[in-house]
Amino acid sequence: MLHFILQTIAFQLFFLIIYDVFLKKETFFNWNRAYLLLTAILSVALPFIKIQSFKNVVPKEFVLTLPEVTIGNVQNIDTNQAVEIVATESSKFQWSWESVFYLGALIALFIFIVKLFKIATLIYQNPKYWHNNLRIVTLLKSNVAFSFFYYVFLGEHIKETDKPAILKHESVHVNQKHTLDLLFFELLRIVFWFNPLIYMYQSRIASLHEFIADAEAIKSQSKNEYYQDLLSQIFETENVSFINAFYKKSLIKKRIVMLSRAKSKQTQLIKYALLIPLVFGMLLYTSSYSQDSTSNIEKVSQEMTDEELRDKYYVEMLDLYSSGKIQELSEFNKSLSIKYLNTKEEYYKFQASMRVLFDKMGDTYSGDKSSFEAKINKTYAEYLEWKKTDEAKEIWENNTYGGVLKMVVANIGSLTDEEQKRYDNLKQMMFKDDNYHSILISDGFNSFKIEETESSKKENDKIIDVKETQIQDQIEVPFAVIEKTPVYPGCENITDTKEQRKCMANKISEFVQKYFNADLARQKQLTGRQRISVVFKIDTLGNITGIRSRAAHPDLETEAERVIGLLPKMQPGKQKGHKVVVPYSLPIVFQVAEGSNDSVEKANSDEKTKYEKSLEELKNYSDKNSVPFALVDKIPLLPSCKNIETKSEQQNCVSDEIIKFTQKNFNTDLAAKLGLKGQNRISIVFIINENGEAMVDKVRAPHPELELEAKRVVELLPKFIPGEHKGKKVNVSYSLPIVFMIK
Repeated sequence: MLHFILQTIAFQLFFLIIYDVFLKKETFFNWNRAYLLLTAILSVALPFIKIQSFKNVVPKEFVLTLPEVTIGNVQNIDTNQAVEIVATESSKFQWSWESVFYLGALIALFIFIVKLFKIATLIYQNPKYWHNNLRIVTLLKSNVAFSFFYYVFLGEHIKETDKPAILKHESVHVNQKHTLDLLFFELLRIVFWFNPLIYMYQSRIASLHEFIADAEAIKSQSKNEYYQDLLSQIFETENVSFINAFYKKSLIKKRIVMLSRAKSKQTQLIKYALLIPLVFGMLLYTSSYSQDSTSNIEKVSQEMTDEELRDKYYVEMLDLYSSGKIQELSEFNKSLSIKYLNTKEEYYKFQASMRVLFDKMGDTYSGDKSSFEAKINKTYAEYLEWKKTDEAKEIWENNTYGGVLKMVVANIGSLTDEEQKRYDNLKQMMFKDDNYHSILISDGFNSFKIEETESSKKENDKIIDVKETQIQDQIEVPFAVIEKTPVYPGCENITDTKEQRKCMANKISEFVQKYFNADLARQKQLTGRQRISVVFKIDTLGNITGIRSRAAHPDLETEAERVIGLLPKMQPGKQKGHKVVVPYSLPIVFQVAEGSNDSVEKANSDEKTKYEKSLEELKNYSDKNSVPFALVDKIPLLPSCKNIETKSEQQNCVSDEIIKFTQKNFNTDLAAKLGLKGQNRISIVFIINENGEAMVDKVRAPHPELELEAKRVVELLPKFIPGEHKGKKVNVSYSLPIVFMIK
């Protein structure tokens, strides 16, 4: 919300600067009125407008998410798994900038209602009569003149000779509905009560209203007489910001100056074109700027679903079709037919274009509609599986549009004898048949093209002097299927693929922790948990490219991109013997403790020491009648985990079920009851006895109520299938750390 407010204020400032410097002195009053109203609306609306084409969309389907890197004051819990329970502190009110914002808006709303009540009272308490389309309200013992909607308020002390000019003036306000403009800015003042620019906007629109009304009024009266009406006396004014006051001392001089000004030349209208690049720049900023809400930050590391991609590209392709760009659709589909394997983005674009054409054809489509529907509704995973089939290869090879012969091979760098024979046959076909002029060979990731040239000729039944082109499609290969992953310096000697990937993840984590500037916490006064999501690619040369980041503070983004850019050159990934591009996603957690640097360091040290001692006690605890969970031959099982075969998967299942159960049943209202804040760690050891019952042995927590609650939850655990050791049922000890967080 704060970012939205700052963007809105910045946009309003730019719009007002343009107005004051270039437009304010021009006599295009209605144009200026439209400018102020439009820019006021745009300043509020632009932060919400995100034009997709302005964004550099990263295809997440091929992104490997590396393990999270943590930087800052964080205590690592060396146990099985930690249960994180989050509670929202709600019992006692705490002041924040949001509280001040809402309080200010409430006060502004109250003032607005008081003003409306004041106007309503004047209408109710004073005599009224109709004059054409105006409802005249005679204000007793007053010489005020102003209008509100179709009501015109005239003081009874105003001279009769002045009233025609005033009525002419006020009728312009009524007919052009100037009150609506002022009420619009009054509503903005309620929301942006703290923003002086809104008050400036309202002041300028009020002045324009008077200029517009004056310009109309003098058409039936000489300027000199009109000046005399304005200057005839010192008038009192109602102090209400959304009425059109005829006699307003602060405006009289400006009105006279503007009345005496010569009309602006029509060529000066070009100044309003300044709005176009200004709005375009703002759209570019709001669409591509990386400071988003937390939910938007998380989107960097999330993959768009098949349905989202379908919807996104369907709208794009429908726009192309609706704007008459059928040729572009055709050229796009034609370009995809060249490649055997398309990226996920290309696939869903093609699917969307087919859907648009199918919808537009309607009943005129003569083929099998159900079959067509099935084809264009395939997911990308289904498409990849289908591309492995002989049917898919045959369809692609038979599409010889444009005189191109095609062939799919297993590995373009190493043709089999059968593939070599087919390749030779295609070359003969290209030579003998004038309809064909090139051959395209692909293994899905790379392509090889052979083309005839003007000097190509036949020698011993073979074509010689042909143009050969190696085409690397630069498909970003999914990490899950890549044959040889990129290798970080220092991991070259590891032969096991799994260990090599683990080595790379550890090396990158160590690198980021070492070179990330942790002083940003002090420099930028950051507090709490700051999450940074970074995406980057390792290209075919092993270089780091395409670095992008999302964070709650721009300096965190800059620092993350700087550090990732420093990563050393790596051995590129390979697929079927060819170098390919591999994308990565790296989440970074920048943890900042609250308080001064010295006190924070001491507090963290004390807390860590105390907690480590507590954990050490729990780890060293052993009972002659119990076996540790990690060492028992057959672990205790919850009913939902009994059908799992391997021990490691059983352990994971039991741990996950215990975590879910604890999170569900833990009483988060304790935060309000006990006045807790921040992180509260609870360490608990319990035993699953020979009957499968959970029995609490030891609990450590910063508050006795937390200990009781942890004990209560554990004892609610469902009955286990007892553990066994050396063929006998035994008691099994289990350590459970709980992190109770209050936000």
